[in-house]
Amino acid sequence: MNITRESLSNLEYRVKIEIAESDYAEKVTKQLKNYKSRVQVPGFRKGMAPMSMIQRMYKGAVTADEVQNILNENLFKYIDDEKLNVVGSPLANDELTGTPDFEKGKDFTFYFDIAVMPEVNIDWSKIDVKMAEVKVDKKEIDTQIENITRQHGKFESPETIAETDYIYGRAVELDKEGNEKEGGMNVFCSFEVSSVKDEEIRNSFIGKKKDDKVRFAANKAFKVDDIERNFRLEPEVAKKFKSEVELTISGASRVTPHEVNDELFKMVFPDKEIKDAAAFRKAIAADLEASYKDNCDVLFANQVRKQLMDNFDAEIPEAFLKRWMLTRGSKEITAEKLEAEWADVFLPSMKWEFIEYALQQIKPLNPSHIEVVDEIKSIIKRNTASKEDTNDEEIERTANSIANDQQSSRQIQDRIYHRNLVSLFREKLNPETEKITVKEYNERIREDKKQA
Repeated sequence: MNITRESLSNLEYRVKIEIAESDYAEKVTKQLKNYKSRVQVPGFRKGMAPMSMIQRMYKGAVTADEVQNILNENLFKYIDDEKLNVVGSPLANDELTGTPDFEKGKDFTFYFDIAVMPEVNIDWSKIDVKMAEVKVDKKEIDTQIENITRQHGKFESPETIAETDYIYGRAVELDKEGNEKEGGMNVFCSFEVSSVKDEEIRNSFIGKKKDDKVRFAANKAFKVDDIERNFRLEPEVAKKFKSEVELTISGASRVTPHEVNDELFKMVFPDKEIKDAAAFRKAIAADLEASYKDNCDVLFANQVRKQLMDNFDAEIPEAFLKRWMLTRGSKEITAEKLEAEWADVFLPSMKWEFIEYALQQIKPLNPSHIEVVDEIKSIIKRNTASKEDTNDEEIERTANSIANDQQSSRQIQDRIYHRNLVSLFREKLNPETEKITVKEYNERIREDKKQA
């Protein structure tokens, strides 16, 4: 057997594999003898059919199998030995290879086209991205404290409804005559009375009791987002929903907020010494700012990624990539779709793969099994910190079990990968920190989603 290659371009090669009869003859003979001993041929006892007949019946198929095995084994061994960082996978060149005659042929020649990774030189000096850091304001802290005091407050079920109550019941859509609309919206829903934007409709709920009915215009009572959420409608349906609704009240819940005192401090921050409201507010602010950090890391990584893509100037094997993508068997990708979406969808994806490969040469980004296990162990320990019956051996077994399941651990792997990516970007760029408000943060998140 002989393997050679010729250069088609800077990134593309044609591999020629010549297989002689001596490369497969022994294995074919052995396989045919095996067939002879166990195949039942009409007119002959088992194992007694002449070898010439066995050869006529099976030699072509057996030869094809053995030649294919030799091709698979040696093509990829050649790629490894030559240290070729191939893009995608080798593509058989059927035009040059032709149709092998395994019945009569003895020597065979096969051609494969391959492409290799382009050399991507990353110029970090061209990347200018700041690391955002959210500075929460008084309003944000006040809102969080209000949520905490309600979360730890006293819950009760009042007989009559007040404006601060949470109401629940069955809502049905009405037709123009005021009757229940056939096939219309009919759901069990819940909402805060205070969320009703129209004062007259809001007041119509106050003082009501269980089993009372209230009719109102949905689009007058709620914003579109609330209509979608409260009545479980599709976004497009919610936008056009202007029907009258009748709510049959099932009940209500009322929360008396917890006082901001030592008891609340200990419940919210059991590991901290919080002695007064000022220290409590400071701790709340720190927690809020920390909660924004992960998304600020995402914003930072996405902005760096965009600039890396914008600065990408390496040659790519475009013709090979298109051909390879069409041979992957996806029914969703047609030649027409590929051409129409190449510049906006497929090409950016391939560019990022090439950049990512270059980044991996600087620092490994994909997490090891040990990293995944350690991350899962850390999560388990945080979630079971208050339980006394957990032990390290049990946590270790559970973490390994989850890590060994690719589907269960995918989110953990992605988290570690992203953390490694941000770490690499930080090391190379040493970004300046930029303080932003919550409003600016939300605007950047929206813009980032648009770009994505």
